[in-house]
Amino acid sequence: MTVTTDTARSGQGLATAAIPLRWVGPLRVSGNVATTETEVPLATYETPLWPSVGRGAKISRLTEDGIRATLVDERMTRSVLVEATDATAAHAAARAVHATLDELRAVTRRSSRYAELLAVRHEIAGPLLFLRFEFSTGDASGHNMATLAADAILAHLLATVPGIRYGSISANYCTDKKATAINGILGRGKNVIAEILVPRRVVTDRLHTTAAKLAALNTNKNLVGTLLAGGIRSANAHYANMLLAFYLATGQDAANIVEGSQGVTLVEDRDGDLYFSCTLPNLVVGSVGNGKGLDFVDANLRRLGCQEERPVGDNARRLAVLAAATVLCGELSLLAAQTNPGELMKAHTRLERHTGDPHAH
Repeated sequence: MTVTTDTARSGQGLATAAIPLRWVGPLRVSGNVATTETEVPLATYETPLWPSVGRGAKISRLTEDGIRATLVDERMTRSVLVEATDATAAHAAARAVHATLDELRAVTRRSSRYAELLAVRHEIAGPLLFLRFEFSTGDASGHNMATLAADAILAHLLATVPGIRYGSISANYCTDKKATAINGILGRGKNVIAEILVPRRVVTDRLHTTAAKLAALNTNKNLVGTLLAGGIRSANAHYANMLLAFYLATGQDAANIVEGSQGVTLVEDRDGDLYFSCTLPNLVVGSVGNGKGLDFVDANLRRLGCQEERPVGDNARRLAVLAAATVLCGELSLLAAQTNPGELMKAHTRLERHTGDPHAH
């Protein structure tokens, strides 16, 4: 099966891109958003990803609760920049902004039916005042909704707060599609923690390893190795692989895997049983909005149960926890393979021989 973009009808002759897509699973998921068993769509050129995630999905069905996915927060952000004459004026302006939150919430509601201003944070550098607005955005990922609301708020502030002038509608303090500490600390999009407890017998029989080996590898590779490499609020093996495939299959803005793949894998040996978790604070996903009108995207979202009649926001929440569960499946499978010498490369060689890549033979 392939996933394709619509051929442009504008006369500009844009080409169509085809990416192989397969449904993998089903995954067993429980938690505060969804309790379900469902296959998930993954669009990727990296063909070993399908059986790897599939192995993790099989593990989820061999445990009592499957993957417990907990949504702990959700907010889309947009930062703006205003300039003052000096830091004193910038500080006064920041205090004025925080004193008028109710006004700013009213401005936000006038800009959109679904956007709600949750909080405002600020940073001052010399005469520069950076304002980070945080919004709830319903079932949309919220890029345009947050920017539209921020634009309205900025116009209001420029008209009502003395001593400031326009700097930029986008100030890199959000932060959009960049790996930064602030997103890892404060979150951007959906913050989801996926975790699983795998019995010792399943770890041995299905993953061909032990909880102790996995815990040691995670510490040495994901935690220490990432620290030595200078990772930013991140310690994982390959979240980006699963997120990109899931995002492309469900009509998400794929560039958001930059912040989306920031996350932390934690592994514990619990008397031979395996505790395994993936914390993803920056899942920027939506079930409506740009990209969702394509036929294949609409069909995939419906099959995932993310186009149902639910309270506003619940379809996007379901999509986020399924994305996090998918990440856990691939992360668990890869790390298990890496505890055994040669297993990873043997799998890639066997699965990619049909590609025609001379380096795969």
